[in-house]
Amino acid sequence: MPMPLRQSVRVASHIMSNKVRGKDKFPLIMELEPLFACNLKCAGCGKIQHPADVLKRRMPVEQAVAAVKECGAPMVSIAGGEPLMHPQIGELVEELVGMKKFVFLCTNALLVPKKLDRFKPSPYFAFTVHIDGLQERHDESVCKEGVFEEAVAAVKLIKERGFRVTTNTTFFNTDTPQTVIDVLNYLNDDLQVDEMMLSPGYAYDKAPDQEHFLGVQETRELFRKAFADGNRKRWRLNHSPLFLDFLEGKADFGCTAWAIPSYSLFGWQRPCYLMSDGYAQTYRELLDETDWESYGRGRDPRCANCMAHCGYEPTAVFTTLGSLKQSLRALREN
Repeated sequence: MPMPLRQSVRVASHIMSNKVRGKDKFPLIMELEPLFACNLKCAGCGKIQHPADVLKRRMPVEQAVAAVKECGAPMVSIAGGEPLMHPQIGELVEELVGMKKFVFLCTNALLVPKKLDRFKPSPYFAFTVHIDGLQERHDESVCKEGVFEEAVAAVKLIKERGFRVTTNTTFFNTDTPQTVIDVLNYLNDDLQVDEMMLSPGYAYDKAPDQEHFLGVQETRELFRKAFADGNRKRWRLNHSPLFLDFLEGKADFGCTAWAIPSYSLFGWQRPCYLMSDGYAQTYRELLDETDWESYGRGRDPRCANCMAHCGYEPTAVFTTLGSLKQSLRALREN
């Protein structure tokens, strides 16, 4: 879990402060979607299925900043759509960094060469580039040839300019332990990105391809085999040890989707960015008027195969900080 010390201290302090004040629900990281438009049509994503008039909309910077302030999370993940298509994305990032939020800009990286000059390196900012496998697998995932090579070139350019670079890789039932090992070895050893995040493919209901999402047992078997032989300790994975245990089936948790709230052009999405059961107009309304106990594996059939970080990583973090043994383990493995 190679999270920078400054970020680790901020997150731990945020959790303890809320606990001391008696709050049982509060955010760790906010998912911000200032647009739904994208320059790719990935088979596993449903964002671009919105109507044309919605895809043309762009969230004003003032609205996005107000939502971040309202939420109060120490970390913000800017997603979409493709955030680099937002004409004021540089201004938005600058505003959030100025608030000392830890900002992760999720991107397919195709627009990085044209937009990189709009950003400044900062310990509070990182690019998160989506790379879903080596060349053939990644290009198949994004439904366009040549994207892998452009993404790799963009990662190298970002690193040359002094920015932190993280990656996010989604795995499907077409993956094998070896394809997981191959791409993570490449990202870790060859590209030498700062951190890597893993995402088991979730059956997103608007995604064009519904046949290749992972089930729970498939996920556990895939990662248990991929993590063998010391790989898990060697890779710079941006996850808590308990969440990695969860992926392997060594631990199980309830869902705490309220800890990673999602705000988009429609408002605060219930219950998470992967499911849409309506929208709240304020963050407080989202917390207070959502029936959180009805979601998660074993409660809602739509959640049956979900092992996504948005529901279970925060549970792992809370469990870690609630245990001296697990806290020491996390420090040791960091």
